[in-house]
Amino acid sequence: MLTIFSFLQGIYRFIKKMAVTVTKKMYRTAAVFVSMAAVVTVITLTSNGFGTGGRSVISAYAETVPQSLEEDEGETAPEEMNMITEAKIRVELTDSDSRRDGQLFAGSILERDVRKKQAMDELMKAQAEETKLEFVRQEEERARQEAEAARLQAEEEARKNAARTSLSEEDYNVLLKIVQAEAGICDEKGRILVANVILNRVRSSEFPNSVTAVVYQPSQFSPVSNGNINRVKVTEETKQCVDRALAGEDYSQGALYFMNRGRSRSGAVKWFDSRLTYLFEHDRHQFYR
Repeated sequence: MLTIFSFLQGIYRFIKKMAVTVTKKMYRTAAVFVSMAAVVTVITLTSNGFGTGGRSVISAYAETVPQSLEEDEGETAPEEMNMITEAKIRVELTDSDSRRDGQLFAGSILERDVRKKQAMDELMKAQAEETKLEFVRQEEERARQEAEAARLQAEEEARKNAARTSLSEEDYNVLLKIVQAEAGICDEKGRILVANVILNRVRSSEFPNSVTAVVYQPSQFSPVSNGNINRVKVTEETKQCVDRALAGEDYSQGALYFMNRGRSRSGAVKWFDSRLTYLFEHDRHQFYR
């Protein structure tokens, strides 16, 4: 009997050890299952020749096993305590890892934001510097253009001053009359061109050095030959054109001669064509040098 009881207790302890990974509820269920298995075993052994001893074995086991179960209900098995402790440790480690991961994630976001802000600050600083440099370049270019414009204006004024001819009242009146007589029916440019030719002759060493002497030089201008120069009435437009020529407005390309081919003598036309260099034609006047 004691041998059977010891055998059953060994089976119970073995199965109990195998149940360390199950929950407390499952542990109790396994214990009941073992008890039932033990009863079946005892009945089987009793029917095989243990006689009346089977009743005592069942009674002894029934008195022992429930007591063990009642004791187990009041306390937690060591294996289960170990499992709970390990679970708590795992949870604490998991929580610690989660906090650490959260801190690292927050740190990475903060670092990214700081770097992004630094990059934006650098970009804005570079843009501001570029804007400043562009403004400086524009100012320098504007100053250069203004200086160039002033230089060109000064050169133009100097050229006009050099070209401007200071005439006596007599020369001025003669110039007005010859321009009116020769080009009174021409446009403004045509009248300025005739005044340019007269002034070019005054400046040339090949002709006299005054307007009056140039205009009244023998056989030079037909209005002088036929006396028309003394009959013309100088218009305000002619006066303005002469003043513009005296101020330096010049289209003549250095011409010293001009003629109206349709109104000139054939001998004069032949002489122009054989002796002079043709330059251009404007408003029925051909200009030579």
